[in-house]
Amino acid sequence: MKCQKILQRMEEIAPKNLAEDWDNPGFLVGNFNCDVKKILVCLDVDCRAIDFAIENEVDLIISHHPIIFRSMKNLRTDLPLGSRIEKLLTHGISVFAAHTNLDSAEGGVNDVLAEKLGLIEVKFLEDSFGRIGKLSEKISVRDFAEFVKKVLNADHIRLVESNSKLISKIAVCGGAGAEFIDKAKFHGADLFVTSDVKYHEAQHAFEIGLNVIDAGHFYTEFPIVHVIAEKLRESFGSEIEILEDTGSGNFFKII
Repeated sequence: MKCQKILQRMEEIAPKNLAEDWDNPGFLVGNFNCDVKKILVCLDVDCRAIDFAIENEVDLIISHHPIIFRSMKNLRTDLPLGSRIEKLLTHGISVFAAHTNLDSAEGGVNDVLAEKLGLIEVKFLEDSFGRIGKLSEKISVRDFAEFVKKVLNADHIRLVESNSKLISKIAVCGGAGAEFIDKAKFHGADLFVTSDVKYHEAQHAFEIGLNVIDAGHFYTEFPIVHVIAEKLRESFGSEIEILEDTGSGNFFKII
């Protein structure tokens, strides 16, 4: 199957016009007209994912995070990014990324996260990056934090517990979403699940009475990998073999 046909399906899943201006999603490495027999869906195009793709004779990697993000003025193969791109090109592996467009898309990163956390009556959190919904019944902040840790299979989470009230209205933003703390509070969220929260952002959330769970960038986004793989399997059946990254983990280790 031509790569172009697969990318047309990805455009349906995560329309490129939903991406932020600063983002760099799309076809980033390889031959747009290549034939594809095997796809790897992953979160990051890191060395481990590339080696897995080579070992399994993958033709196309579909990732969430773009391998090329900022403008490149040179391509040095003695540096990590250049080395990865060289390895991809040497082995004829193309790369496509769906990033902020997949965050915003219906059925994308944030809808998957909301569903994973058991939210109902889910709506946009004003900005299409986030979602807000309800739990079927009220729960304590600590109990919900334990649930989030378990359901996302996280080795740890960070909790800003601003009050001890039972909670039911939850806002979510997969990946780095601390900029939406005020929006979550404005829309009546009792608690906000996101990641990459800095010290003063946590302090602000505490002061305005919003509980926050920083569940980690990796853990809040990784569930989308399986969902995208399943969507592609449903679309192409046995025409293409779809592999999904199950071996990745959080770069941060707690010691």
